[in-house]
Amino acid sequence: MSMLLVHEWISPTGGSERVFDRMVDAFPEARVLCLWNDDHDRYPGRTVEQTWLARTPLRRHKPLALAASVLAWRGVDTSDADVVLVSSHAFAHHVGRHARARHGRKLVYVHTPARYLWARDQDARGGVAASVLAAPALRSIDRSRADAATEYVANSHFVRRRIESAWHRDARVIHPPVAVERIQEARSWADRVVGDERAVLDRLPETFLLGVSRFIGYKRLDLVVAAGEAAGLPVVLAGAGPEEEALRQRGAEAIVPVTIVRRPSDELLYALYERALALVFPAVEDFGIVPVEAMACGTPVVVNAAGGAPEAVMPPAGGVAVHRFTRTELADAVAGAAALDRAGVAVHARRFSTRRFDAELRGWVTGRRDTVDDPQVGPAPGTDRG
Repeated sequence: MSMLLVHEWISPTGGSERVFDRMVDAFPEARVLCLWNDDHDRYPGRTVEQTWLARTPLRRHKPLALAASVLAWRGVDTSDADVVLVSSHAFAHHVGRHARARHGRKLVYVHTPARYLWARDQDARGGVAASVLAAPALRSIDRSRADAATEYVANSHFVRRRIESAWHRDARVIHPPVAVERIQEARSWADRVVGDERAVLDRLPETFLLGVSRFIGYKRLDLVVAAGEAAGLPVVLAGAGPEEEALRQRGAEAIVPVTIVRRPSDELLYALYERALALVFPAVEDFGIVPVEAMACGTPVVVNAAGGAPEAVMPPAGGVAVHRFTRTELADAVAGAAALDRAGVAVHARRFSTRRFDAELRGWVTGRRDTVDDPQVGPAPGTDRG
């Protein structure tokens, strides 16, 4: 069976890249194609093909590149592949010269339909003037090209509903893989933190609320600080990004101590999860890998009730969902999360392991409904059509 693996663009970091990593590992003989590749050492021994966009300055200007990618994907000849397996969060599902699938099967794993077209309130690129003007035409093209896929899989029921609304197509659900096995192999991640990061860890409060993400507006890390103020607890924010100075200013004005940890290693990040009383995750996300990482460490999560993240947390199994983020609701949510059994939270996280994802991915591609059931956690979540 000849196979082509397709991804939008390959970046050094990103949740969609983690999913694509598992696809590349699962099918070692498959060709790999993307718009452009910004992480050339990611797949040793594999050739990563790129479209003509990789040779243009557009790759550095994503709002413009997204529109151009419609043409780039349509120029790809997929007729020699028995299976085209696509990882899409913009227009990768357009890949192929024909408006209907020919010769083989096109299977599309959807992180989300392009947010800047179908969920503009969640993606600032929708506000770029050129994008706003082109959006109606692009939505029409996007919906028509959606018919080319043989089958869709969504990364959450939240995204499945967006697929149905945007493209008028149904989808199975296979939640993304999270490195639960790796996280849970260590007795204590703090023991693995060394050097300057060890000093950072040692200076932190013994108990704190944690926020983890890129420092950008829609992640709403200001609400992590608000949760700390509501609960009377110190706050640690881990990550980096353009909103760092604004977050530092918010922290300086807070009535509780706020510490920013920039770009932690995996070892330090997992140690932060272990020590935190709870992770506060206010963003409206398509799924939310960070909450699962925290739960794998036994740390409960205060999660936004909107979006796909509650599908991972499954309140009250892994934490508490917040609807309005008022001071009272935040304080109650933190108290409720802190009361959960951390060992039970860690077991719950195993529902989203890489091992389970690999089995479900292979089952989807081969036509079998493979799952990996852990007797401690029950049946695999999300693989049905209901």
